[in-house]
Order: sequence, then structure tokens, then C-alpha cells
Amino acid sequence: MRRLQVKSAAGEYQVVVGRGAWRALARLRGYSSAFVLTEPGLWRRWGRTFARAAGWGHVRPILVPAGETSKSLLMAGRVASELLDRGADRRSLLLALGGGVVGDLGGFVASTYMRGIDYVQAPTTVLAQVDSAIGGKTAVNIGAMKNLVGTFYAPRLVVSEPAVLSSLSPRAFRSGFYEAVKHGILSGPGLFSWLEARLAGLRPKDTGLLESVVARAAQVKVEVVTRDEREAGLRRILNLGHTFGHALEEATAYRRFLHGEAVAWGILMATRLAELIGLLAPAVGGRISGLVHSVGPLPPIRGLREEKVLALLPRDKKAVGGKVHWVLPEGIGKIKVTPEVPAAAVGSAFREVQRGVWNA
Repeated sequence: MRRLQVKSAAGEYQVVVGRGAWRALARLRGYSSAFVLTEPGLWRRWGRTFARAAGWGHVRPILVPAGETSKSLLMAGRVASELLDRGADRRSLLLALGGGVVGDLGGFVASTYMRGIDYVQAPTTVLAQVDSAIGGKTAVNIGAMKNLVGTFYAPRLVVSEPAVLSSLSPRAFRSGFYEAVKHGILSGPGLFSWLEARLAGLRPKDTGLLESVVARAAQVKVEVVTRDEREAGLRRILNLGHTFGHALEEATAYRRFLHGEAVAWGILMATRLAELIGLLAPAVGGRISGLVHSVGPLPPIRGLREEKVLALLPRDKKAVGGKVHWVLPEGIGKIKVTPEVPAAAVGSAFREVQRGVWNA
């Protein structure tokens, strides 16, 4: 069991990672009521175990459909209405049991219901355990624009139980490790080399190693958000791979890629872009590409129109005045954020990765 400490403006909170992490919920006391926000399939599979570990009796969850469409203002309103109908007040606790969609939606509802109630993140995907459940970012989507409306609102606690990852599909399981690759690039040679030796072939039943990977990747996120909670500067490095990645998701109406898969393609494109403008040595780019591909196969990107994807890049939330602030690797553990990137190089990076011309 690992306990990581996050310091935020709202106070400190722990990220508990490891077998039995859900038992940490039993120490949360003093609330007038507690509500679990989750998806139907997750609750059928894990609801009883989750409630028993937390030391509760009967719990009736608030259920939302699985998938990105639940991250909407309409769904947030429905969840808030159900909380009200069931007697939730300012001393109630909301527990988000799910992946990134449930975590983002639950955090957003908690941050706005009666101007803010406490909430807990209980992430059930690799991606959420290593990244999205940590740091207090909450959001819903507006139309095709992902995470357009949101808040910074720290959870009371994050509990990451590796056993729950066994119910993920092989594709969903792999998808989260692309965010772990990103954290390895951000962290430096130690974690990166450690992941190079361990990520290939990692399976849900490898619980000891899985716990270590999640904890070490999560530690990177904890360190970054502790130093820059509200994305004033340093936290922007966590967007490595996301500018291209979000454009790929939007260009395919969020139907072709899981989020981690889109980020993986985005990391490859950002890596090639860094090479093209002279920031990154090709040998290092080859190691980054190799670690990305070691996780497993990615959905193809052939057939995507270059013009459509590139036109979406300035819509990225990190853009200022329509100018993209690119997050690019200069080395393992060294990242540069810059708006000074030639458009021709951006197009070349996309084409070379898409056509397999560059596959360092």
C-alpha cells in the first residue's frame, strides 16, 4: 500500500494506492449522508465489495450511462437533482466510483452542488488511477469540445484499488498505460528506464507489479500538481501528447480511440515534431516511440484527413489567441512549452506518423 500526499489550496489529501485501498474510506466520518456516483456495470460487478470495504451497509447508487456522453451539463443537472431528491445537503459526501468520465462528472457536481460538497475519487481504470483522478480537475463537455466547462476542486481522498482493473477489457487496460509512458517521459531516466523493462506484457493478474507501476506513475502527477495546482505554469507539461490527441478524438467524434490511445498517437506526433524542429535527438525519439509501442497495438489513424485534424489544433484549451502552446520533449525528463513551432513542421509530423514514414 502506498500513500501519496497532495498539497492543494483547499488543504492536503492522500492518494492511497494498493490492494485494500478502498478500506481507507472507513475513516471518513462526520457526514450527514454519503452517495456513490457510478455506472450500472461497475456497480453490478464491484458495488457490494466497495460498500463492504468502506464499512457501509446498504448503499443505493446514483447511476449514469457509461461513455463520454455522460460528461454533460444535462447529466450534471440530473445528478444534482437526484442528490436533492434524496436529501443531500452541504454535509453530504459524494463518492465517484469509475473511470475518467465518472470522476470528472462527479467532481464537477460536487464542486457546484450547494456551492460545494466533499467528494472522493475511487478510480477504476488505469488511466484514472495514474492521472485523471489526481489533481482536482473537474469538467463536462460542451458539444464536441472536451472539458470546456469545469473547475479546480480538490477531492477529500483518492483510493486506487488495483483489483478493480481485472474487469477491464484488454484494450481499456492497455490504454491507461500510455499516460504512464507520458509520466515516464516527464519524470526522467529513472522511471523511464524502469517502465522500459516492465510495461511490455503487463497483465491485470500481475498485481504486485501493477501496483508499483500505478503508484510510481501517480507520484509524478502528485509532484506536478502539488507544485502547480491551477495550471499556472509547470502543470502544462502534463498535456504532453494531448494537443494532437484531443484533435484526433474530436475528428473521429470520440468513437475510434480510447483517450489513452489518442494520447499515445499524440505523444508520437509531438516527439516527431520535436525532432523536426531540432529539439530532440532521434535516438531519444526512438526510445520514446519504442516505449509507446511496447504497451500494445493502437487503432489505425490512416484515413483521417490531415486538414481536419490540423484545423482542430487551435481549438485546444491551452491555445492563447488561437496560437497553440506546444508541449514537446527535449529529452527524457526535459520538456519545453513553446508557441514558436512552424505550421509546416506540425503538418509534417502528423503525416510522417500517420503514414508510418517515421516510426523511430
